[in-house]
Amino acid sequence: MRKLSILACLALSACIDVSQPAPVTGPPPPKAGPALSPDRAARNFTSVVARMEPVIEQECRAARIRSNCNFRIVVDDRPDQPPNAYQTLGKNGRPIIAFTLGLIAEARNADELAFVMGHEAAHHIEEHIPRQQQEALTGALIFGGLTAITGGDQAAIQSAQNIGGTLGARRYAKDFELEADALGTVLAWKAGYDPERGAAFFTRIPDPGNRFLGTHPPNASRIDTVRRTLATLR
Repeated sequence: MRKLSILACLALSACIDVSQPAPVTGPPPPKAGPALSPDRAARNFTSVVARMEPVIEQECRAARIRSNCNFRIVVDDRPDQPPNAYQTLGKNGRPIIAFTLGLIAEARNADELAFVMGHEAAHHIEEHIPRQQQEALTGALIFGGLTAITGGDQAAIQSAQNIGGTLGARRYAKDFELEADALGTVLAWKAGYDPERGAAFFTRIPDPGNRFLGTHPPNASRIDTVRRTLATLR
């Protein structure tokens, strides 16, 4: 498999660490099953890409966003990468969805892969990268401007801009994740997968809780979002 060079641009990522289980309130999603063999995991991934990509691109075009809808789905096969999937932009704004080998191996079924793929595609369709960049720019300008007004030197202004940019970028991070979960549910459903079964992935990753300015919402909120979205589809 070809290696993916990480592009120097702002990327929305869903980092996965499977070292501890995540508590979930309410009834758990359907059981995911045991770990798969490498061959079965690879075949699942290939099958999911074939079914999900046309649905993702059709939904992207239907949204009538100005961004490129020609998705490229790749494997990040750099060694020792943790289970992870992320969406970023390539040259000419082409959307890229990347899966590490660790995530492909960790997924217990095709539904989990489809849900994660739908989630990452949703970040592009919802235009989260440019929205996040705009929030970061606004935060940097406000903090930098306030520091300049109060007599801060260039170093202080630069530090304030960095802080403001970080805070701005994180302002809607949790909302963006839940938006991506909702649209990702729709995409997986339209491709014929079970998003609720796919959301069982959240029961095997650490729960970020509801930290102030955290980048991801509590796992229970994400599973609830999947269920509420599904209720409108069934």
